[in-house]
Amino acid sequence: MSTEPDAGRTIGSVLVAGRGEIARRVFRTCRELGVATVAVHSDADADAPHAREADAAVSLPGDAPADTYLRGDLIVAAALAAGADAVHPGYGFLSENAGFARAVLEAGLVWIGPPPEAIEAMASKTRAKELMDRAGVPLLAPVRPGEAREEDLPLLVKAAAGGGGRGMRIVRELAALEGEVRAASAEAAAAFGDGEVFTEPYVERGRHVEVQVLADGHGTVWALGTRDCSLQRRHQKVIEEAPAPHLTGEQRTGLHGAAERAARAVGYRGAGTVEFLLAPDGRAYFLEMNTRLQVEHPVTECVYGLDLVALQLRIAEGSPLPAAQPPEPRGHAVEARLYAEDPARQWRPQTGRVHRLEVPGGPGVRLDAGVAGGDEVTVHYDPMLAKVIAWAPTRAEAVRKLAHALERAHIHGPATNRDLLVRSLRHPDFTSARLDTGFYDRYLTHLCQEPPDGERRLRAAAFAAALADAEARRTAARTVSGRLGGWRNIPSGPQTGRYRAEPGGTELEVRYRPARGGPPLAENLPGVRALRVAADRVELEVDGVRHGFDVAAYPGGPNGPGGGEERARVFVDSPLGAYAFTALPRFPDPHDRTEPGSLLARMPGTVVRVADRLTAGDAVTAGQPLLWLEAMKMEHRVTAPADGVLRELRVTAGQRVEVGAVLAVVVSEEQGRTGGAEPPASPATDEGAGA
Repeated sequence: MSTEPDAGRTIGSVLVAGRGEIARRVFRTCRELGVATVAVHSDADADAPHAREADAAVSLPGDAPADTYLRGDLIVAAALAAGADAVHPGYGFLSENAGFARAVLEAGLVWIGPPPEAIEAMASKTRAKELMDRAGVPLLAPVRPGEAREEDLPLLVKAAAGGGGRGMRIVRELAALEGEVRAASAEAAAAFGDGEVFTEPYVERGRHVEVQVLADGHGTVWALGTRDCSLQRRHQKVIEEAPAPHLTGEQRTGLHGAAERAARAVGYRGAGTVEFLLAPDGRAYFLEMNTRLQVEHPVTECVYGLDLVALQLRIAEGSPLPAAQPPEPRGHAVEARLYAEDPARQWRPQTGRVHRLEVPGGPGVRLDAGVAGGDEVTVHYDPMLAKVIAWAPTRAEAVRKLAHALERAHIHGPATNRDLLVRSLRHPDFTSARLDTGFYDRYLTHLCQEPPDGERRLRAAAFAAALADAEARRTAARTVSGRLGGWRNIPSGPQTGRYRAEPGGTELEVRYRPARGGPPLAENLPGVRALRVAADRVELEVDGVRHGFDVAAYPGGPNGPGGGEERARVFVDSPLGAYAFTALPRFPDPHDRTEPGSLLARMPGTVVRVADRLTAGDAVTAGQPLLWLEAMKMEHRVTAPADGVLRELRVTAGQRVEVGAVLAVVVSEEQGRTGGAEPPASPATDEGAGA
């Protein structure tokens, strides 16, 4: 079987072996080029945007990735059944699987990716490092765990296969090394089917800098500048930019040369990324090569004025790159990944319906979204909703433009990291480009704190929600013969509205009194008064300054875990911030309470492991890990909420659990001795009993 490109072969129909944002991204270019599109989808994605937008879609029965997007045989069969003549691997899933690339080629289809041999050469980080060493690419020297000494600390344990931060641990004490190697190996085996790990020095305050490469089958390799991807959570990128700031000409030249040597060493073809760790002393070390298109590729496209997907198709058809050298870069681009997650609670993924996702556009602003209004964020896949990208002539302008677009976006659905992104972009270390991978280790707690007047802003938003709700009910109740203007038919007595702020769960009561012939007056919010009220927009004067509050209410179905009575979700967007509320009954139900107690699953998932030798009756200490739950491509520790006794352990490794399932029961030592009554159940949290 030849893996050489078919010179002169025109691609007429492309199947994307992925889902979500990257599938939609590839389809967009295909439509512009007049190429037909084919989607594959799981049962959970049957009505997802990528499945709806494609010219044809093929079902992969099941929900779990192992049964669907990781089944190369089913994807190849789908391409043949739909009449596609090429497969684009997207990213994630099988995008860096040499066996899948070979299966595509053996089926007579065009593979829009690098040769299987190149994928194979870079698949194992340990073997890739050996190859790069021979090619003269600078490396960090590995450290054998059994030979590590105090002076070698800190160390980084990494999975040899896969990516996304899985199977990665930072070790600062020699005594912890053996256990962390074992834990990283177990996580890597579960995630990638390969438990091999390696250990190397961990560079404090290092920067993650990478080079986009593009190579054709005619000997031309483009190094398309640098990207800085240092802002990461759980070793996964959050904000990326191009070009990487504060690099000298010598550093840029060195990085470009090393990336080109890496690509040529494996006979690379197509789009790929060579990643480096830039140490504080200015030296760069090879990390790995991603043999696919990267999530952050749009910042390179914006700076170079290129469509990398179109060039991927061109190379796959056997055509050369359009010139010996890439075009000159211009300006600066920054990208932020919008995740359905709660950064303040250990980055906990969120699920639920996305009611609305709109980002203000304009020149230089781009939105690459995987979901649209009405779509569900499920537990089965990565929680990334979209990428927002801003381009401008200078870095400062691009950063400002991106922060403004995110701040003005309407994002109605599960909790997201939007506020964190805005605050990160405006943090002095980011605006001055003092970047390194420890940014969130240092600043996350500060970035997740509300501003000094945060509670007042929250209460003003709740006031706007209550007024809009009253106006909506008043309008709905009007009859044709009883139309009344102004405020004349608002009840004259005091009114209340009760809401629970999400996330966080703070309960708020809004009290206001209608004023004859004018807007209502807040009774428990001094300095705030209503100026205009409509069902979807309220204008309030807050401490003498007028602000507009856009209000949108969606009936039933609270987002995220918890269940219970379905209540309206209300979203309030204003220059003072974006807030989400669950509407509560005016008079609370005494039975509708959650009290501290047993550890409940906060999301559907699979128990991947239980702490060694843990059994009922064991004494536990606050914060002690009891078990690990995997959901949305992340592992979540469930820890003891306090010192006590493990009365019950209700799950085993490999067990699937639903929201609200009791995982374990921890009681006080006295209850453990006396067998006292079991405490009421409460949701587990990462801070105390986190799932």
